[in-house]
Amino acid sequence: MSNKSVTRRGVLKSGAVTSAGLALPTIFTASSAAAYTNEPTGSSVVLGFNVPQTGPYAEEGNDELLAQQLAVEHLNGEGDGGCMNTFSSKSLQGNGILGKKVEFVTGDTQTKSDAARASAKSMIEKDGAIMINGGSSSGVAVAVQGLCQEAGVIFMAGLTHANDTTGKDKKANGFRHFFNAYMSGAALAPVLAKEMGSDRRAYHLTADYNWGWTQEESIVASTEAMGWETVNTVKTPLASTDFSSYIAPVLNSGADVLVLNHYGGNMVNSLTNAIQFGLLDKQVNGKDFKIVVPLYSELMAAGAGENIKGVLGSMNWNWQLQDEGTKAFVKSFGEKYGKPPSNSAQTCYAQTLLYADACERAGTFNPCGVVEALEGFEFDGLGNGPTLYRADDHQCFKDVLVVRGNENPTNAYDTLEIVEITPRAQVEYAPDHPMFAGGELGKCNPGA
Repeated sequence: MSNKSVTRRGVLKSGAVTSAGLALPTIFTASSAAAYTNEPTGSSVVLGFNVPQTGPYAEEGNDELLAQQLAVEHLNGEGDGGCMNTFSSKSLQGNGILGKKVEFVTGDTQTKSDAARASAKSMIEKDGAIMINGGSSSGVAVAVQGLCQEAGVIFMAGLTHANDTTGKDKKANGFRHFFNAYMSGAALAPVLAKEMGSDRRAYHLTADYNWGWTQEESIVASTEAMGWETVNTVKTPLASTDFSSYIAPVLNSGADVLVLNHYGGNMVNSLTNAIQFGLLDKQVNGKDFKIVVPLYSELMAAGAGENIKGVLGSMNWNWQLQDEGTKAFVKSFGEKYGKPPSNSAQTCYAQTLLYADACERAGTFNPCGVVEALEGFEFDGLGNGPTLYRADDHQCFKDVLVVRGNENPTNAYDTLEIVEITPRAQVEYAPDHPMFAGGELGKCNPGA
């Protein structure tokens, strides 16, 4: 289908209006107790892929869209089936979802919450989308997750790393496969202590929105617990492209580590500016100056080029893993697109399959049936080993990767090396952990 959202005739009619401003079809105000938003009545079902196609995270979004399209092909029985061959659940048969052909529409989040809500609203109202997947910003994820909760559709989050998504802003209709900021801190801290020592002074530059805030909070907590001192924390606008004015004060701060709580184009630019200022060539407090990028992606590493060498960070997944699910996905994606997938692509692919599988296991597209099928669901074969979708908060728990910019890459895609595969048990936390406090999961909303 087109990469533009298109209206499917006959899917929706004007009717009731939710508090989110969504006009629900009149059919859903009928007497049927089993009615739910956008219940498929024909031979197909529509999924909404809401990704940043413009803006600072556009490269991540475009990779997500490639993976989403690949997932649709596999669900419809096209291609080699990818992870459907390795997924521990064997409910998917390659005949769509519950026998209905999978179609999709797309929207551009622009990495802006208002734009993301508007595009998701359009896909639900005009196109009959029954599930929304995607995004590369936690601000977007929180906004769209709230919209989907009110609209009565399922939100399968894409790349969202803030603690809030499955913390204070969690919703019953939303699910996150991607890891979070707390997990980054838990995985990184032991490696940072081992490689840089426990006597360090850190300066943080932080993207000024909820992901950056919770990333900073998590890394500060984990590093201070091992003996580091936090010299300063400075917020930077998401729209920034030149970080020189933020890097200059680091030189006279007494810090010997710069932590870049930035992502996408922001990280590429801030790291480039830091290298231009010669930070990695300096010694401070008798130690070699270091830079840490808590959240990595392959696309960021490629964009930063030589500047990434030796810089530590964490990842949700990496194409170099050797589990069967990873190898199957990398093979399918690589043969179709001529390159390995990013971790943002992998999480959107996995989320699309997980949604379809939950519908099959539940025997319905009703969001409440899907929620019940996913809560407490344990699975394997989609990458990163055995994985749990925790019922308490709809957060996935699996192994987390610590990676480093490759000092001696052998090709254009060999930008990162895996330093450690952190066991799932090391990054787990209680549902009522203070960093995730506030808010209620609530109850599933079918939208009827």
